Amino acid sequence: MSDPTRPPGPRIIAVANQKGGVGKTTTAINLAAALSAQGQRVLIIDLDPQGNASTGLGIEVDDRELTTYELLLEDIELGTVIQSTETENLFIVPATIDLSSADIELISNEKRSFLLHDALRQHAMDDFRFDYILIDCPPSLNLLTVNAMVAAHSVLVPLQSEFFALEGLSQLMLTIREVRQTANPNLRIEGIVLTMYDKRNRLSQQVEQDARENLGDLVFKTVIPRNVRVSEAPSYAVPVLDYDPTSKGAQAYLDLAREILRNHTKLAA
Repeated sequence: MSDPTRPPGPRIIAVANQKGGVGKTTTAINLAAALSAQGQRVLIIDLDPQGNASTGLGIEVDDRELTTYELLLEDIELGTVIQSTETENLFIVPATIDLSSADIELISNEKRSFLLHDALRQHAMDDFRFDYILIDCPPSLNLLTVNAMVAAHSVLVPLQSEFFALEGLSQLMLTIREVRQTANPNLRIEGIVLTMYDKRNRLSQQVEQDARENLGDLVFKTVIPRNVRVSEAPSYAVPVLDYDPTSKGAQAYLDLAREILRNHTKLAA
């Protein structure tokens, strides 16, 4: 039996948390690479004006002539904005600082919340045969993030294993609920992944315990450790799987990819 919440085509996951510094872009890049390593064709939509996902995958600023800004606001074909990366089966629609003005420009557009939804459902999408699309959202609950949630089938939330980690999560959940009620009734929570986890640190253990007690099965079994290799990889413009595939960070993102794939297999059963 097919998953009734999933339209035909790639599965679209928004990677979102309005708090900065939680490992959101790191998770988007490395989960995408790990899914690619599992034989999936993956597209990252860089929806953050900082463009860190683009930089982290080796797309130079000078090579970002067409970006998510044009995709949203100039109604151009998807094929013109998709770029390949050095990682096999991993592609990206890059972003630049131009995207920072998108919120203001979108206000007057009557379809302002549906622009990304419509862009990712162009007929040309079938030609790319993507299995997954990961949207790297900005660290705020603005119109860009709402666009991502309206376009997505689910939301993946990176949660930093530090004090006050659960604060702010209620606001994100409220936004997800509002999007469900107004624009995307099938939107679900993909899961919450604990990032920057240090098993020697009592605080990390306490955050994990609190998260699992309060959120139950929404929290992935896989946790992403605090790992030097994960931190170093972006400076070499590659995912950690390419930088040091044997590192604990690389192995953790592979485990997360496998857990997500298993969950989706169950959903489709």
